[in-house]
Amino acid sequence: MDHPEVRLIPVYLKDEILPGDDLLQKLSTALRHQKTGLAGKDVLVIKHKIISKAEGQVVSLESIRPRKSAASWGRRYGVDARVIELALLEAKRVVRQRNGVLITETHHGFVCANSGVDASNVDGGRSAVLLPEDPNRSAALLRSQIKNAFGVSIAVIISDSFGRPWREGLTEVAIGLAGMKPLLDYRGKRDPHGYVLRATAEAIADELACAAGLVCGKLSRTPVCIVRGFDGQGGRGSARDLVRKKNDLFR
Repeated sequence: MDHPEVRLIPVYLKDEILPGDDLLQKLSTALRHQKTGLAGKDVLVIKHKIISKAEGQVVSLESIRPRKSAASWGRRYGVDARVIELALLEAKRVVRQRNGVLITETHHGFVCANSGVDASNVDGGRSAVLLPEDPNRSAALLRSQIKNAFGVSIAVIISDSFGRPWREGLTEVAIGLAGMKPLLDYRGKRDPHGYVLRATAEAIADELACAAGLVCGKLSRTPVCIVRGFDGQGGRGSARDLVRKKNDLFR
């Protein structure tokens, strides 16, 4: 597939997102202030945290009473035991817990640190944000609202920062999406040398999330990015398609 030039447009949100906020209204205001509009075939990448906040997936840490094992872990490694307790409550299973690192599998099927529970960029450490209950549903709802409000059909990706086995640093991944297929399957196609590809399926939703992450910094109040010019929108799919089910050698 021939990709033309791709443009990344960060969207600055001035106001803090609170539970119950109308994200469409916040997005509309931000776009208007930037004199930026949405166009057909745009891909809107939005950080999960503002989705979670608007949906009320915020927990006061004062309300959490850590179990003994979480309290012991917190004291040993200097981490907030209440966040560990929340992570355990949100976990479908614990994958690894060692050297101050807790890796879990969530009910969504994501394998990540602390079940995605995060106290940064919330309220200074008094509360923590959980992952959206159903990120694909959240993406589909926002996509539908945008189509009704602006009359354009776009794709929506909800992203989060995940660590990776055997690699340092965080990268963005798509944890929810609507309006596009998350994978570009090259299997059965021939490369320029005539070789038939047998195992190549490109995670384009994750790649778009990472591209947006380059302009949506952790400290810049730009949790939204418009990706324009990517010619891969269309089709149905969900972030669940990115969770490896077969040939998983590590579970």
